[in-house]
Order: sequence, then structure tokens, then C-alpha cells
Amino acid sequence: MLTNKVPEKDVHDLFSRVAPNYDKMNDLISLGTQRLWRKKLFKKLAVKPGDFALDLCCGTGDLTIALAQQVGPSGNVVGLDFNEDMLALAYDKVLTAGVEKEVQLRQADAMNLPYEDESFNIVTIGFGLRNVPDANQVLREVYRVLKPGGKFAVLETSQPTNPIVKVGWKAYFKLFPKFAKLLHSNVSDYQYLSQTTNKFVSANQLKQMFEQAGYHDVSITKLNLGAGAIHIGIKN
Repeated sequence: MLTNKVPEKDVHDLFSRVAPNYDKMNDLISLGTQRLWRKKLFKKLAVKPGDFALDLCCGTGDLTIALAQQVGPSGNVVGLDFNEDMLALAYDKVLTAGVEKEVQLRQADAMNLPYEDESFNIVTIGFGLRNVPDANQVLREVYRVLKPGGKFAVLETSQPTNPIVKVGWKAYFKLFPKFAKLLHSNVSDYQYLSQTTNKFVSANQLKQMFEQAGYHDVSITKLNLGAGAIHIGIKN
């Protein structure tokens, strides 16, 4: 079953359009909290020096670079994305961060990973799972390429369960078109990003998807009263 029914080419073209303002957009929409969310993810994930890591839907490379800084020169990180414009921005940021020896950037499909079984200790995806056509297929592919005992971490927007918080959360996402105008961007692109957040599965549903794909000890860390969540699952 498709978890995002928007055609993949349309999503690709959208991210090409938003790429120049992508980082500003994330900071604006999240009011800067996305940076704190990433820090919490790494506290939970416990990346070790020498790990081999894969960052899916890497976008402009923030998670990729943070992983490279933790695995160090004895490790390796692949930043993978299907959009060449995002990867070009990631490349510049990798050079600026001085981690080009630890990082490889690759254009590929997260649902059909070009890697052998049991290749990575760590796989991450930040704010990207809701944009792929079939999140379940991504979960299965990641399970395949993880080494036994390896971890898959998903940082994603979520849906608050508290009724009062949920009302405020929905009202906030109605402001997305105004964010677009601030950045002189296409309003419909921001409406898409709002819709994918609203329509994506709940934190508990995503945990069930992890378990159905074979992961064990799946944990959920809710962020900002449920506006976001970190899921981490371990391969047997």
C-alpha cells in the first residue's frame, strides 16, 4: 500500500524547486527545533567511531555530516537522495564541514538500495520517510542492508494525540502558505509538505510497521508534544 500517493516525479520536481531555500524553510517551519531534534536523535542512536552509516533522503546533508563527525576517519557515511539538486547543495556543505573523506554522496532510490545485504551498522532518515511512495518498502530495504544488531533511526514529523495540542498543530500547518510567501516560493509546494505531514501515519502505526518489517526493541521518542518523533529499531 502506498503511503504517499503523489507521483514520484512530481515529488522530485518539487524538491528541485525548494532546494535553494530548503534549509531556511526547515528552520522557519520548525522554529529552529529541528536542530534540537537531531541532537536528541544522536543521543538515542549512540553512533560509534568506525561505524558504516547510510543516511537516506539526505537532502542538503545535515544528518549525513553529523554522522560523519561521529564515525570519524575510521568510519564511512553514504548520503543518498533521489534529487540531484539537493545532492549538489549537500556536496558544498560536506566540503565546508571538512568531512569529504568520510562521506560519499549518491543519487539513488531509497526503495531499491544499491547495496549488498548487511552493509551498514547504522541507517538514518530525517524528514524523508513521508515523501517516499512506499514507506514499508523502505523499512524492508533498510532491514536487508543492515548488519545484525544494526539500527534504523527515523526522525519524522508526527501527529499529536492530545486533542488540545492537535488543534494547535493543525492550525499551525495552515500557516505554511505564508512561509512560502516569506521565502518567495511556490505556495503549492508548501501545501504539499503540509499535506504529507497531516496524512502520514501516526507514531504508533509507524512502530507497528517497523515490527512487521522484522525490527525488534522498537522505541518511540515523541518530540514537542508529539509534533515529531524518533523511531529506532534494531535488526536481529
